[in-house]
Amino acid sequence: MLFDGVPRDYRRFAHDVHANPESPWLAWARYLAHGLAEARGWSRRVRLDVDRALVVLLSLHTEGEAIRYSEIITPLRALDSSIERTAEVLEAMGVLADDRRPSYEDWLEKRLDGFAAGIRRETERWNRTLRDGGPRTRPRDQATVWAYLNAVRPALLDWSTRYDHLREVTRDDVLTHVKTLHGHERRQTLVALRSLFGWAKKNGIVFRNPTSRIKVGQYEYAVLQPLLPQQVDRSVEAVHSPAARLALALAAAHAARAGAIRALHLDDVDLGNRRLTIAGHTRPMDDLTHQMLLSWLEHRRRRWPNTANPHLLINQMTALETGPVSGWWIKHELHGQDATLERLRVDRHLEEALVHGPDPLHLAEVFGLDEKTAIRYANSARALLEQPLETAPVRGVRVVGGATCRDDERG
Repeated sequence: MLFDGVPRDYRRFAHDVHANPESPWLAWARYLAHGLAEARGWSRRVRLDVDRALVVLLSLHTEGEAIRYSEIITPLRALDSSIERTAEVLEAMGVLADDRRPSYEDWLEKRLDGFAAGIRRETERWNRTLRDGGPRTRPRDQATVWAYLNAVRPALLDWSTRYDHLREVTRDDVLTHVKTLHGHERRQTLVALRSLFGWAKKNGIVFRNPTSRIKVGQYEYAVLQPLLPQQVDRSVEAVHSPAARLALALAAAHAARAGAIRALHLDDVDLGNRRLTIAGHTRPMDDLTHQMLLSWLEHRRRRWPNTANPHLLINQMTALETGPVSGWWIKHELHGQDATLERLRVDRHLEEALVHGPDPLHLAEVFGLDEKTAIRYANSARALLEQPLETAPVRGVRVVGGATCRDDERG
């Protein structure tokens, strides 16, 4: 290497001229790739694709040289090789430099556009602290980081038209803004503003917290409404893959969250004893779920016989890895439907309370709910049961994935 930092152009690699099967770096990479392939259950095609990519990337590799992630994307796409699998091998060797720009940076830059310079600077510091944590501050979930900045953005854009810094914002400014909001939007905005100005006060950025003594108020939950049979029927007709049908059955019969379905392992399924463990809570397996599980496991065995992924649900990408499927993948077949996985989960909780009585203790025992959530479902069921008979919800027989299941027998 004569010049450090000069990128290689792997597209100029000519196999008959540059390929060096005697390279010790290539030999090491092939050894590691063989181990990963055995552990992950890579198919023969994937093994050959990765090997072809390693020949291109490592035949001319030298000691101390780093292979940038951005440099391998174009040549490996031209070879139709797996970028992710090849990157796993290079990372195991310690020669991969991941120089990709995080999507968070582009999102943050776009969200801060239009702020006054002083407000932008401190808001960016606050949001990064939410994401990464700090002294005596734990990192928050990525969804919270997004939601908080989205909630305060309209207020900060308004204040940026007349202020240059957060310390100029007064209590009256906050009250004037929140008066234009109602319900959940008002509560979410106040919570996010209190987080922003609380952080600013703690770090000496503002002299006084303008959100102090402004009550967020108790959130009043609306009465949960059961799904209509036709809504469920449309969702049943919308799902076609064995994985989607199983996910729908788990949400409808066992009130499983999408995240809990993604996290299920093969060890959580006990077909012999007809038991299923979801989020640490073991439940009896009904006929519908049993039928959907058998259908999915047979499909999984035929489609990916060599996979080493321990998760119950896998797809073409995760079959070569050990992680769960994405949140988008588990839900995409129900996109645009009224009866989504989340609505089916809520409907199952509500149905249990309607059939067996609005007893929070029973709900907590059956589904492993915390007391506040169980009380909320019980209150909604009680309100629905107190409706006049002609307007009360009707519970009957539903067909899910070709299997019939009575509402009062599910789960």
